[in-house]
Amino acid sequence: MATWFLRSSNNHGVIRKLSMAFSGKSTTAVVRRCFGSMEAGQKLDPYSCDDDYRENIGGKIPLTSQMKFISEASDKRLPCYRVLNDDGSLVSTTIHDQLGEEVAVNMYSAMVTLKTMDTFLYEAQRQGRISFYMTTFGEEAINIASAAALSPHDFVLPQYREAGVLLWRGFTVQECTNQCFGNKDDKGKGRQMPVHYGSNKHNVITISSPLATQISQAAGVAYSLKMDKRGACAVAYTGEGATSEGDFHAGLNFAAVTEAPVIFICRNNGWAISTPVHEQFRSDGIVAKGLGYGIRSIRVDGNDVIAVYNAVRAARNMAISEERPILVEAMTYRVGHHSTSDDSTKYRPTNEIEYWKTARSPIAIFRKYIQRNGWWSDDQESELYRDVKKQVLEAIKTAEGMEKPALTELFSDVYEQMPPNLHEQERSIRDAINKYRKDYPTSGFHV
Repeated sequence: MATWFLRSSNNHGVIRKLSMAFSGKSTTAVVRRCFGSMEAGQKLDPYSCDDDYRENIGGKIPLTSQMKFISEASDKRLPCYRVLNDDGSLVSTTIHDQLGEEVAVNMYSAMVTLKTMDTFLYEAQRQGRISFYMTTFGEEAINIASAAALSPHDFVLPQYREAGVLLWRGFTVQECTNQCFGNKDDKGKGRQMPVHYGSNKHNVITISSPLATQISQAAGVAYSLKMDKRGACAVAYTGEGATSEGDFHAGLNFAAVTEAPVIFICRNNGWAISTPVHEQFRSDGIVAKGLGYGIRSIRVDGNDVIAVYNAVRAARNMAISEERPILVEAMTYRVGHHSTSDDSTKYRPTNEIEYWKTARSPIAIFRKYIQRNGWWSDDQESELYRDVKKQVLEAIKTAEGMEKPALTELFSDVYEQMPPNLHEQERSIRDAINKYRKDYPTSGFHV
């Protein structure tokens, strides 16, 4: 039974029952007229009889006599914030904080380093030297520009395409390759798949394979930072495919209600593995979802380094000073395959990939910008690529030649004192390895 509160022109408080058709069944609704006398209304009816608004649990709601459904979508899409044209020039009407030469050059160098590391580690997987890899091709600007806009004290909860964020914070190429090869210097002790980075030193929570788990966790981390008055925020990265997971909606709602200082950065790269965006949702991208949860949001060109930097820096200031969550939708394109387990040419045209790889490359666009400012030359370009290539190849050689973690690492770091059943499992594995050494090669592996 539903209770309806209708305005009435008379002063009688009466109750009428109406028979209504609902889902093919007959039901009864109680229709109550508002009391004309405010005093009587306060005694018998908790709802006021305002002419224009009705008090509700969540506050006042405007009233209308017109039955009007909210449109499912607007013909006009929400705008995308942009600073740079594809030729590296500034959009004529743009007002932005000027990047200094040192910061701009460092950002460009980091983007080139990320792309080079991706190239060689991807090839290492194809050669069977590591088991798995995921690249950030086409999304380098989101990685580096967002990282540059944050403070080292902010906590980052990445998805799995944010290696550049770690590189910017000081996590080295060598540490990345150690993780991918799972050697004894891997911070994760060889327990994670490649590209599942994490660093307590750099405030980066270790990546988890299941989609969207980091979003609700980020809301909790941010709430903790708020309670402790740390003057920092949490930052959760995700792809647009993960917004179809329940954790995305739970995380945004929790952050909004608790007014947690968290930035949700969504890389809308067009594809959730082989599923295009138009098959994922009917909303105007991801930015429109923020409104439903009462979260301030912005859409930004994810291939524009300056636009991403400005948007994330402003988002951080608002998140901390106003204690509120912010949603940033970065529009980009996944140039590479989803992972080494995928062949994206099976479900999207190669000319589409080539267009985004060349004409809309964030690295190429930003290089044109710093060259226009006189901060970069062809000689510097050649030297950078030469040095970075050498650095990555040396890191891979070192990581590959290093011993694997000790067998005991399979069982440590779970219990303070290892229980008997795990002791028995460890003994059983050692016995099997010693008995069937031909089936369990132990070269480079400390048993």
